Amino acid sequence: MIFDKTSNPHRGQPVIEKGKLLKEADVAVILVHGRGATAESILMLADDIDRQDAAWLAPQASNYTWYPYSFLAPIDQNEPGLTSALELLSEAVAKVEEAGIPKERIVLAGFSQGACLSLEFAARNPARYGGVVALSGGVIGPELDHGRYKGDMAKTPVFLGCSDYDHHIPEERVHETADLLEQLGARVTKKIYTGLGHTINEDEKKHFRSILDDLLGK
Repeated sequence: MIFDKTSNPHRGQPVIEKGKLLKEADVAVILVHGRGATAESILMLADDIDRQDAAWLAPQASNYTWYPYSFLAPIDQNEPGLTSALELLSEAVAKVEEAGIPKERIVLAGFSQGACLSLEFAARNPARYGGVVALSGGVIGPELDHGRYKGDMAKTPVFLGCSDYDHHIPEERVHETADLLEQLGARVTKKIYTGLGHTINEDEKKHFRSILDDLLGK
């Protein structure tokens, strides 16, 4: 699928909510689905994590895809989808902040293409977030352009989980992403799982719950 280069494909896309109402919550998770998936499907992960004291928000990509090519393709090839997707995430963060939940209590999380997008957003917009959880993902582009990432993540807890062999996500990019985020001041936990494949395991869910439990005081 190739997006119209003049369009903003994700403008006005819905954001599905689950768990505690934003106006009643003091922790929020922005959960980003992968290629070909839906906001509803990624929210099944919220059921598995089972932290309903948090507000969960899942934006929906236009045509089920945030950007058309591999996350390792040249940035320009993934436009305008990539910029549009990052704008939608920015709007979701702003919505949560407007409800009274500050960035340091917002967790950015995603799987696969959604993990890549969450990491790219956090790295381009460094701040003290409640956490970043990237399941099978890395920052976006054929190589790391360190000039694109400047700022301080102020010890934001980050969890990176991926298989040692994943036909979508090279292990080396996971290591590069961890190094980059540490340089930006994040506290990174990285787990490489032997033979996992392109999926989510129970240990990754445990790390996800731990980040939320720290915020929820459990």
